Formats: sequence, structure tokens, C-alpha cells
Amino acid sequence: MKLIIVALGALLVAAPVRAQQTRLPPIPPERYDEAQNKAAAEFEAALKRPPYGPFEKLIYSPDLVTPIRLMGGYLRRGTAFGPALSELAILVTARELSQDYVWRSHAAAALQAGIKQEIVDAIADGRRPTGMSADEEICYDFSTELHRNKRVSDATYARMKDRFGERGVVDLTAVNGYYVMVAMVINATRIQVTDGSKLPRFPD
Repeated sequence: MKLIIVALGALLVAAPVRAQQTRLPPIPPERYDEAQNKAAAEFEAALKRPPYGPFEKLIYSPDLVTPIRLMGGYLRRGTAFGPALSELAILVTARELSQDYVWRSHAAAALQAGIKQEIVDAIADGRRPTGMSADEEICYDFSTELHRNKRVSDATYARMKDRFGERGVVDLTAVNGYYVMVAMVINATRIQVTDGSKLPRFPD
């Protein structure tokens, strides 16, 4: 019996790990229905490229595409606190969900928006960054508490509200919630990063 168990264990170790297959394969544009054609055309007119990433999956429910695209555009560029802090919150969300695709898409955008490399690296490692500005600390603390505690302390809420107003509170909450939704679409449909890059994984 012992020999059988050892042999089975060896087979399991030697067995190749099968890559997870993506779900909801891209729909060829020639197979779009009327609603999908409309959503894809609006997407391409706005972003100068066909639906990609999670939007390739959302096109299966085309009435979601334009509202989600518009919301994402606002949350990245139109919030009460500006693009850099939006990107910071997106990175916090990607890190909290260990979402490689969102991280790869937004780490470079965060740097371009003015977030320091050492801050990006610390978030990737799961460390609280040092050297943040006061505004970055407020948005980092608010976002991190929201993910980890599912709520925000009175002190952190007051700092956010005093600095960015009620609109800022709502906007930052929405940034975090929006990218949780995006991450869930990616996770459910198994969109993979194409360059093999992955965030460090935390111990169980």
C-alpha cells in the first residue's frame, strides 16, 4: 500500500499543470447582433480601437458596454481628486484582489500620472508605501480600509471628506468598486496576462 501511495504521489508531481482555458471567447464582429454592433461602434469611436480585455467579454451583454465604458472614463480622468490618485486606488484594488491583468494595465499609467516608482513597488509587495504625499496617504488609507475592512473608519472618512468633499468620498468609493467589478469579470472569464507578468502572491 505504501508503494502505491508513493507511486501515485510521484505521478501527481510529474503530471503537467493544465493552463486554465479562457471563457467567453471573443465574438467575431461579423457575428455581432444589432446591439453588439452599436456598442462596439460606440466603443471604437470613443477609444479608437475595438473592444478589448474585459470589454470583449462584456459585449456578450452589449447594453452594459457603453455605461461601463463611460463610468470607467470618468473614474480615471474626471474625479474630484484627479487621475494620479485614481490610478493609485486602482493599484490598491488590483493588489488586494491579486489581479494581474488590472495591475499590468495600470501600473504604467500610475507612473505616467505621477505616482512614484517606489510607491508602485511597495503596493505590489503588499507594503504600506513610505514617502507618499498627504493626498496619496488619504486615498491609500481610504481604499485599503474599504477593501480589507469592508468599511471606512470615521477618522479616515473625515480626512477624505475634509480634503476632497462629499463628491470625493463618492468618487473614490466608486473607483474601488468599479475595479472590483472589472477584476471579477476578468477572473470569471479567465483573461490572462500575455507577457507572463504576475503580482507576488501572498501566503495563504
